[in-house]
Amino acid sequence: MSIYVGNLSYEVEEDDLRHVFGEYGTVKSVKLPVDRETGRVRGFAFVEMGTDTEEAAAIEALDNAEWMGRSLKVNKAKPKPDSGSFGGGGGGRRGNNSGGGYGGRRY
Repeated sequence: MSIYVGNLSYEVEEDDLRHVFGEYGTVKSVKLPVDRETGRVRGFAFVEMGTDTEEAAAIEALDNAEWMGRSLKVNKAKPKPDSGSFGGGGGGRRGNNSGGGYGGRRY
């Protein structure tokens, strides 16, 4: 039961979200990502509710609601895409002259 909350004020704190979402049921967790470089809230959060019914009530009540001077975007969070087939990984050995070509082999 995870909810995406977007267009948050940069002044929002975890307790603010717990209070607002707590009006619709049990808040199991709040994740409020922070920018690594600036330490500032990134403007979105994930809230986990106790049940699907509580989640639906919070989404219906808070989507497009005005809060802290912003119009919230609240919806069911989409699962994080599996990064198994994309995104970096490995690369080969580099800089140790240990591969490629036939120059050093004798036949």
